[in-house]
This record gives sequence, structure tokens and C-alpha cells, in this order.
Amino acid sequence: MSDVVFGLDTFGDVAMGEGGVPISGARAIRQVVDEAVLAEEVGVDVFALGEHHRPEYAITTPETVLAGIATRTSRIRLSSGVTVLSSDDPVRVYQRFATVDALSQGRAEVILGRGSFTESFPLFGYDLAGYAILFEEKLALFAELLKEKPVTWSGSTRAPLVDADVFPKTEAGRLRTWIGVGGTPESVVRTARYGLPLMIAIIGGAPGRFTFHIDLYRRAAEKFGTTAHPVGVHSPGFIADTDEEARNVHWPHYKVIRDRVGAQRGWPPISRQEYEYEVERGSLYVGSPETVARKMAAAIKSLGAGRFDLIYTTGAQPLGARLRAVELYGTKVLPLVREILAD
Repeated sequence: MSDVVFGLDTFGDVAMGEGGVPISGARAIRQVVDEAVLAEEVGVDVFALGEHHRPEYAITTPETVLAGIATRTSRIRLSSGVTVLSSDDPVRVYQRFATVDALSQGRAEVILGRGSFTESFPLFGYDLAGYAILFEEKLALFAELLKEKPVTWSGSTRAPLVDADVFPKTEAGRLRTWIGVGGTPESVVRTARYGLPLMIAIIGGAPGRFTFHIDLYRRAAEKFGTTAHPVGVHSPGFIADTDEEARNVHWPHYKVIRDRVGAQRGWPPISRQEYEYEVERGSLYVGSPETVARKMAAAIKSLGAGRFDLIYTTGAQPLGARLRAVELYGTKVLPLVREILAD
């Protein structure tokens, strides 16, 4: 498993500044660019940005920030964490990421998803009643755009296209594209039908329970006669020099954001006991470099994953702690994970 790809993922969480006052969204975005530059310096393979439209997160247009990162880096691949295709226009999404691909000399990729957060739908004038058809139709159009040839398409979610050519073209002839899923079998099968790589968001529970989804993806690809690509995993965590420090820094900020989102979804507040369970046995990769590395390696082995993206911030962790987490991920965690996987 020496060819596993390792990434870092952030939503541009607004950090706590001096005196316990949140920093501005503008500063949070500039901070993300600095973190991406550091990620490249310490050997991380991919840097991914998630799209949100909430006060806790500064990044609403990942590709714009990725374009900025492209001008300050030369090697690291640049990806969205998930781009909410359902509430965007496929043509514009393609054009924006193809532009990032040009600026980065072929390092751009997009992960398309339906969106587990729904704020973008009313914001951009979409009815949540069309949640399923919006993604299905727009993905069908995006799949045609990937061919980089004139497109003729019609549907119910946007104006039709007749022999429309879309620019800019990528130099490689195809934009690297994944589908991000939260675990529904239908989404997994759809990804296989289009022959696209699968990125699974595993944010709770034991990672091994997702072996079913990965097996389903491979079986479905065989049935459709498409390619079953190496599967990616996207999970949250936090790294500090010791287990105790990592938990003490991560827990209070994690609880704030988890309870805020949970209250909107009818979830009870998370207890420290539940948190500790997720850290010990679930899908929170929180701890020292050795602790996180061993847990990552175990998950990669159990799932046969070809990529692992760690969401290295959750909530308002201090800026210095976030930079240290990025540094430790590249300099300590990844060498140990690779060593374990090589055995």
C-alpha cells in the first residue's frame, strides 16, 4: 500500500483570536492559504477545501481560495472537500476548476456532492424538494463536460445546451473528478455508474462498517463495466504533540460546533464520554502523531483505501495549534503511516 495518497481538508473554520474574539472571515481565508503552503512544505499530497455557507466557516467558494493557493505552491494537489453541485451550475463549476487547473499546471481536482449542509439551496434559489433530481441531472451534465467536447443536453434543472463548447480546456484533457458520499448505497452505485472515484465521508462510528460501501462500489462498477478506482476516506481529527494536549485543544471547540449543528438537526448534545469513544474506537483521529498514525493505518488497511484526507480543524482551534497540526501531519504522522503500511 505504498501508493496511498494523503490529504488535509479544512472548511476554513473561523479561529479564536487574541482575547477570545473570533478572527475575521478574511483573515481566516488568508490563514488557510498559509496552512496550504505549509502542507506542501511538509510533504502532504493533497490540500482540500470544503464549501459551506455558515458563520463558522469562511470558505464559500473553494476554487477561488484554491486559485490563490495555486500561485504560492508548485507540487501539492488542490481539491475541493466537496463542491455542492446541486446548488451550482455544472458549466460554471467546470470552468472555475479548469481555471484552477490552468493556474496550478494540472494540480486541480473537484469532489462533487449533494451537500450534507443545505444552506446553499435557499441562498441560491433552489427548492430542497428537488434535492435528488438536482444532483442527478447536474451530475449527468458534468459527466458530459468532462469529455471536453461540444455538449448537447436538456433537463429540468437548468437551460438546455445545444452543441455548446465550454472553456477553458484542461491541458491533460480531463479534470480530475471524484464523487463525495455520506454513505447511502444509492450514491455509491451512482458513482460506480459514472465510473468516477468514490470519496466516503466517515465522520462517526467504526471505519470498518464502510467496507460494505466499498465492496458495493466495486461490484457495481463490475456490473456497469466501468472502472473501480481506489477509494478515498475523509474523516475529522486533530494532532498535537501529546494525546492529552490534542484532546484538550480539540474537545471544547469540537463540542461547540457539533452541538450547534446537532441542535439544528434534532441531535442531543454530545457528551465527553461519546467523544472519547469516537476518539478511541470511532472516526475521530485525535491525538499525538503516533496515535493518529496508527489509527489511520488501521483504517486504511481495513478499508483498502487508496486515499485518506484528514479534516484537521473542527471549530475555533487557535491559529498556532492549527499550524502545528499541519506540521505534525506531514513530518511525523505520514512517515509513520507509510512505514506501518509497508510492513
